[in-house]
Amino acid sequence: MIKSLYARIVLTFLASVAAGITIVYFVANGLFTKELNETLQSSATAFSRDLVRIYETLPFDEADALVSQMNQLPFYYVRIYDETGLLRSYLPPNGPPIAAVTPEQVRQVVGGEMYRNVPQSPDQFVIGLPFQTARGTHALFAQPIYPTSSLLAKWILTILAYSFAAGSIFLLIAAPFLVRPLKKLTKATKRLAEGNFDVKLDIKQQDELGTLARSFEDMARELNQLERMRQDFVSNVSHEVQSPLTSISGYAKALQTIDLPDRECKRYLDIIIAESDRVSKMSDKLLKLALLESQPHPLQTAAFKLDEQIRRVIVACQLQWSAKNIRFELDLPAVILTADQDQISQVWTNLLGNSIKFSPEGGTIAVSIEQGAKDVAVRIADTGIGIAPEDQKRIFERFFKADRSRNRRQSGSGLGLAIVKQIVSLHHGGIRVESEPGKGTTVVVTLPQPPPHA
Repeated sequence: MIKSLYARIVLTFLASVAAGITIVYFVANGLFTKELNETLQSSATAFSRDLVRIYETLPFDEADALVSQMNQLPFYYVRIYDETGLLRSYLPPNGPPIAAVTPEQVRQVVGGEMYRNVPQSPDQFVIGLPFQTARGTHALFAQPIYPTSSLLAKWILTILAYSFAAGSIFLLIAAPFLVRPLKKLTKATKRLAEGNFDVKLDIKQQDELGTLARSFEDMARELNQLERMRQDFVSNVSHEVQSPLTSISGYAKALQTIDLPDRECKRYLDIIIAESDRVSKMSDKLLKLALLESQPHPLQTAAFKLDEQIRRVIVACQLQWSAKNIRFELDLPAVILTADQDQISQVWTNLLGNSIKFSPEGGTIAVSIEQGAKDVAVRIADTGIGIAPEDQKRIFERFFKADRSRNRRQSGSGLGLAIVKQIVSLHHGGIRVESEPGKGTTVVVTLPQPPPHA
């Protein structure tokens, strides 16, 4: 098993080129051999006719002298027969084997007929032509001995061999450039495995390797962001849990070591219970968020009246908003929504809870529903403290609290809006925030109708 990518690229190329050369050789040899055969036969026929005209025109001895000086003669075997047998022959050295001429073929040509054989190889083609001289009837047989099929095959093989050698050299030079981006990716992968997510490959190629490198860099950036989010998450959880635990521990030790009046003991116990409830609620929210982010998470969809659901959530929150004398303005036409009823109810509970929490005494909260052709939009607008523009993009992050210094007195874990965002995303919906500090906040939730398949 070859582990080196460089060696695999080179060997794959060489094997592919060798297979291609083999195929090209047989195809080219087959095509050109047929064409060469036709060309040789045509040329040999024309040359034989020229020789016949010379012998028929000139005296035999003069014709011999002229033919022996012809430039084309070294490329042919030429034999001249009369009725008694071989009379003249021109046999250049180092040619292919001489095709045999039988006495019957000689008699056939001397009798006035033309002879052509059907050879298996072009260099075995023979043509026989009759001609008349003062000495009687003769037979001329010509056999071509230039560019034969074997010579053509050698020529093709030579060209392919040089092509193979040149291609191999170029590949050996180019292969390192092909492998270099992959080596960079390998080093970057090891750095990621070691926890170093600050990876930059600097690969400018526009091919598949370049696309892979850019995807890798995007993945590294996302992992870096996830690592920062993980660190922030751990820090936030530690902070949010440590604060109530410190209170619980402090007040419990005070009850254990200090002799306090019953009134103070009850106040300390109320604080311990409240902080315990705070930790319990945070734990529940973390568990719910983890369940929502787990894949796959099935939706228990059913059709229900959205307007009635929102009214029930408002009634359930009556203790909070009536204590602050908050007024509700409702524009809730009858709308049937198909979704996970419990999860959608959690969305309104969290959003209305935030609006009530951050609205001033005597404030107003407007809730409206608008049904479109393909979706339903629910708008919740309050007259609270608002959200700074730089915080609006982060309010759906876990444990993020806008303007902590101003709202330190407000209880909350910073998980409510993260849960809302995840529920809306599971329903393939959208959520956006419109806010201005000091002028209130509007949250718009859009849910598809009909819903996606669960």
